[in-house]
Amino acid sequence: MADHLSENLASLKIDRAAPPPSGGHAKWVWLGVVVALAGGGLALWPTVEASLFKTSVEFTSIASVSPAQGSVQLTAAGYVQAAIASRVAPKVPGRVLKVHIVQGQKVEAGQPLIELDPADDEANIAAAKARVAAAWAQAKGAQARVATAEADLNETRIRASRERKLADSGAIATAGAEDLESRMASLGENVKAAKATAVASAAEAAALNSQVEVLKTGLKNLTLTAPINGTVINKPPQIGEFVGPQPAGMAVDMGGIRVADFGTLQVDTDIPEGRLGQVKLGAPAEIVLDAYPGQRFRGRVKEITPQVDRSKATVIVKVAFVDPTEGVLPDMSARVSFLTEELNEAALKAPPKIVVPGSAVTERSGSKVVFVVEGDKVRMVPVKLGASFGDGFELASGPSPGTQVVKEPPATLADGQKVKQQEAAQ
Repeated sequence: MADHLSENLASLKIDRAAPPPSGGHAKWVWLGVVVALAGGGLALWPTVEASLFKTSVEFTSIASVSPAQGSVQLTAAGYVQAAIASRVAPKVPGRVLKVHIVQGQKVEAGQPLIELDPADDEANIAAAKARVAAAWAQAKGAQARVATAEADLNETRIRASRERKLADSGAIATAGAEDLESRMASLGENVKAAKATAVASAAEAAALNSQVEVLKTGLKNLTLTAPINGTVINKPPQIGEFVGPQPAGMAVDMGGIRVADFGTLQVDTDIPEGRLGQVKLGAPAEIVLDAYPGQRFRGRVKEITPQVDRSKATVIVKVAFVDPTEGVLPDMSARVSFLTEELNEAALKAPPKIVVPGSAVTERSGSKVVFVVEGDKVRMVPVKLGASFGDGFELASGPSPGTQVVKEPPATLADGQKVKQQEAAQ
């Protein structure tokens, strides 16, 4: 057994005297390894490329098509606005003392909205009243001086008349009579001056009293009232907040309150100048709000404004609601379809069809799918198709209207793969 072990150990020794093996065989081995690695890399390259780079694809979207689609000649986007609306702002700056309304409250014309602190105005009125009292006191003093001057004048006139009679009879010298006559003339001028002062004092007192009335009128400006019947749209200023007049032509909000008459809601749309000929006053329309995509409202062209926006080459067209506007709010986004004929009751009540473009539908593992765009990735979503509709299909089940999907998805596109929108050809 020991001899067998020795033989095995001896076989493990390296014969350093033996010639090196031929290099040709080693080269072929290394070449085979490189080829194998290259082949595997080529096979894996699509997967590596998909994980490292964004695939360039075109986007399209799932649409909601109403029964009125056949009579649509023009579609435009816009926003809901109230034809009768007002922004109420105080005439003078001040701090809010009382708030009588809340956001969303219905108000009537003349109803108080907020009140400003009248402390400063009341102090000014009190000071003005004190000035008026002082002015009337001065006027009364001037009138008293007039009475005194007139009494002195009358007394002097009597004495001068008596002295003149005595001087003319030779009983006394004429000098005394002449002195009294001179004094009488001087007192007459004093009376005139006193009367002028009294009139001026009375006029000053009346003017100061008018200022008091003006200040009292200013107190009324501290209470903001609703100018129209409507609904308060924005959040009113709170107690203690400082508010002021709204600068003309500026969007700065200085505490104004917006009141809108929801009974006059309409949609303002921008119509391209080149397509304005397709819009007629009184023509029917269909309104769909982004907030209620499954609900349709009948509309009618109410006004075509006479001003063109040269920067956008558009004209504002106002479309009034024909149906009740329950739940519709100002500034909601809307889509207006201008129709060639009126919508009947059946067409209005018929639900819209959800249509997926045929170019967005592909097959994976025997099932129909679409690739929904979510940020810079796609999500594979199974769909159930209905009858064909134009270039697409009615969607029995699948993503909701407005969902962005990949158009003509490549065969290598997979769930979770990164994508980017293909730039339009110039």
